[in-house]
Amino acid sequence: MHTVVVGTSGVTASDVLAVARDGARVELSAEAVTALAAARAIVDTLAAKPEPVYGVSTGFGALATRHISPELRAQLQRNIVRSHAAGMGPRVEREVVRALMFLRLKTVCSGHTGVRPEVAQTMADVLNAGITPVVHEFGSLGCSGDLAPLSHCALTLMGEGDAEGPDGVVRPAGELLAEHGIAPVELREKEGLALLNGTDGMLGMLVMALADLDMLYKSADVTAALSLEALLGTDKVLAPELHAIRPHPGQGASAANMLAVLKGSELTGHHQDDAPRVQDAYSVRCAPQVAGAGRDTMTHARLVAERELASAVDNPVVLPDGRVESNGNFHGAPVAYVLDFLAIAVADLASIAERRTDRLLDKNRSHGLPPFLADDAGVDSGLMIAQYTQAALVSELKRLAVPASADSIPSSAMQEDHVSMGWSAARKLRTAVDNLARVLAVELYAASRAVELREGLTPAPASRAVIDAARAAGVQGPGPDRFLSPDLAAADVFVREGALVAAAETVTGPLQ
Repeated sequence: MHTVVVGTSGVTASDVLAVARDGARVELSAEAVTALAAARAIVDTLAAKPEPVYGVSTGFGALATRHISPELRAQLQRNIVRSHAAGMGPRVEREVVRALMFLRLKTVCSGHTGVRPEVAQTMADVLNAGITPVVHEFGSLGCSGDLAPLSHCALTLMGEGDAEGPDGVVRPAGELLAEHGIAPVELREKEGLALLNGTDGMLGMLVMALADLDMLYKSADVTAALSLEALLGTDKVLAPELHAIRPHPGQGASAANMLAVLKGSELTGHHQDDAPRVQDAYSVRCAPQVAGAGRDTMTHARLVAERELASAVDNPVVLPDGRVESNGNFHGAPVAYVLDFLAIAVADLASIAERRTDRLLDKNRSHGLPPFLADDAGVDSGLMIAQYTQAALVSELKRLAVPASADSIPSSAMQEDHVSMGWSAARKLRTAVDNLARVLAVELYAASRAVELREGLTPAPASRAVIDAARAAGVQGPGPDRFLSPDLAAADVFVREGALVAAAETVTGPLQ
C-alpha cells in the first residue's frame, strides 16, 4: 500500500487524494517529530510562567480574558473538544473526514502548533487503522476554521463519541481504538485548540473537487464534440489559429480536445447542405470558450489550494523565535472564494451542455433528426423527459452557484464577527460536481443516440470508441421507448468514473 510521509513543509494534492480516497498509510517524518518536540518545549516553558498566554493558559474566543490555573488546563482542553463537537445533520462522507484529519495532521506536523509528537502519532494511527470519526453536515462557519467538524475528529482521539470502523459499522470510538491498540490521548495545554483551528475540511473538499472537475471538463469536451457531430456542425471554429488570437489557455485546451475527438468524422461540415447555416448556435460554437473559462478558473483555484496545502493554519501559532502569537490565518476566505467561483463555472458548463441536448431533441433545430430522438414519434416520447431531468439539474446548479462566501453571520458574542462560510461553499460544490456528472451523462446519452441515427455518415474514430464503450457499459442506443432511468444511471457511472474520457483517449491519446 502507498505510504504518505508528512513533513514540516506541507503536503500535495496527490497526498490528500491518496489518503482520503485510496486509504494510503501515513507516517511522520523524523524532521516532523523533531519540529513537534521543539515547538512543544516552547509551549511547556510558557505554560510554566505566571503571565497568561492565549490558547496556553487562557480561555478561548470571547472567553479569552480568563486566566486558567494549571490544575484546570487539562480539563479546559477536554472541554473545548467536547463543547465544540456540536455538529448536526447527516453524516459527512468518509473521504471528506479522512481528508479533514490528514490535513489537520499536516498543520500539526509543521512545528507551529505546539502539539506533542505522541498526539500527532495517534492521529496517524487512527487514519491507518481505518477509523473514521462521525462528522455532521452542519456546524462550521469556516472561521475559526472548521471547528465543529474538527472537534468531532479530536473527540475520537480522546476515545469519545462515535466513529466508523474499517468494516463500515459505527461504534463507540473508545471500543474501536482499543481493538486497534491505540491509547486515547490525554490533551495538555494548547492541544485541544490546535486540533480544531483550521480550514482543513473546506480545503480537502476543494482538492477532491478539483480532481473530479479535471476529469469532468475533459468529459464535457468529448460530449460537446459528439453533439457537434450529431448536429452536423462545423469543426472549423476549433482551428488552433482562431484560439491563438484570444490566448486563454483553457479555451485553447478545450478546442484542441474537441478537434482531436472529431478527427476523421464524416458528420462535420454539413452545415451548408440541405438547410444551409452561416454558423452554428452558440452552445455548439462557443463550447471551448465556456469550458475554457471554467478550466482557467480551476487553474486559479488550484493555485490557492497549493498555497493552503503548504500553510500552517492555527491560532495561536508557535514561531521559531519562541513567541506564541495570535493571528487570523484560520479565516477561510481564500478557500471559500474559489469554492464559490468553481460552483459558478460548473453551473455554466452544465447550462451550455443542456442547451446542446435540447437542440438535439428539437426537430426544428436538429437538422433532420427525429423529434426527441424517438423511434416512432408520437407513439414514443424518446428522450423528452431525460431533458427535463437535465434541465432540473441545471436549475439546481444555478441555485448552488449563489456564493456562500458573500454571506457572514456573527458568532461567539461578536468576537468572531465576520466568518467565511467556506465549509458551506465546499458542501454545495460537492453537490454541484455530482450534478454536473449527471448533466453530462444526459448529453452523452442524447448525442450518442443522435450520432447513430445519422445513417450513412461515419462518426470520428474517437466518437465511435466512446459510443462502443458506452454501449458495452449498459448505455443503450436507439430504439423504442423503454424504462429510461437505468440507462441514464449507467451513463452517469460511465461519465463519473472516467470511462468516457478513457474511451476517447484510446484514439486521441491523452486529452488536455
